[in-house]
Amino acid sequence: MTAQLPQVHEPRNDGIPLDLDWVTAAQANRSAIERRAATLPGRRSVKKDHQAAWLCKAIACIDLTTLSGDDTPARVRRLCAKARQPVSPALLKALGMEGLTTGAVCVYHDMIETAVDALQGTGIPVAAVSTGFPAGLSPFHLRIQEIRDSVAAGAQEIDIVISRRHALTGNWQALYDEMKEMREACGDAHVKAILATGELGTLRNVAKASLVCMMAGADFIKTSTGKEPVNATLPVTLTMIRAIRDYHDRTGIKVGYKPAGGISKAKDALVYLAMIKDELGDRWLQPDLFRFGASSLLGDIERQLDHHLSGAYSASYRHAIG
Repeated sequence: MTAQLPQVHEPRNDGIPLDLDWVTAAQANRSAIERRAATLPGRRSVKKDHQAAWLCKAIACIDLTTLSGDDTPARVRRLCAKARQPVSPALLKALGMEGLTTGAVCVYHDMIETAVDALQGTGIPVAAVSTGFPAGLSPFHLRIQEIRDSVAAGAQEIDIVISRRHALTGNWQALYDEMKEMREACGDAHVKAILATGELGTLRNVAKASLVCMMAGADFIKTSTGKEPVNATLPVTLTMIRAIRDYHDRTGIKVGYKPAGGISKAKDALVYLAMIKDELGDRWLQPDLFRFGASSLLGDIERQLDHHLSGAYSASYRHAIG
């Protein structure tokens, strides 16, 4: 095994004109999607060295995140240290994975400069949540300015939240225009569009909102802020990545995917990776096209890797992330 460091290979998604015929025709068969999603946990199983390799892949695709009201510079610096050295050096050496890092560190705007300083020279990008996260209801000009301020502070990735009302009312032109302006405000920074899928009502709305955001230039589409009552789920994931596949088939443009919120166990990460491999293929298993939005997932993965090498489970407090 060799370390998978986060590298950007794909060209940016410059978007396409809004195709309302395509958006209107988008459908989502809930019962079929739920049946397909239900089969994955039991049908895809990897063990021993193969499981360890997949778990290392999951680490390389984590956006290690802290989005709490009591965040401090010291907490962010600890998180960045964990991103640089996500697993104990002894474990990485035994696995042949020296140099493994997480995919990014995700913070609020006020913590960008701290994170950029702590990650200097590592190649690990800093992602910032923006646009009135998590509700996305602040005045629009302030949301745009927040993006610009975060980019100026050093954020290389911006996680924006859409206005859910546009999807709920079917105002796809308004969603497209909003997303396009946010994309332009990001400049060279990659933009991840958070759909807040738990608040969109139906999988059909999820499919349509996914297409509209990609048409407007989103480099990633992301399930959730992590603050909604329902966050990432397998049916939502299947709906979104099939929209990504459809967009790629029609345009040739690869758009990334980020499930966020509620993914805290290593076994769950393996299921998501298996779904990505099945539906989109191996190219989407790289950190420039797939990320987990997670804070506690890394601790459980490290615990499982420890078990793989030692044969015994260690206490969870031995693998704290901050």
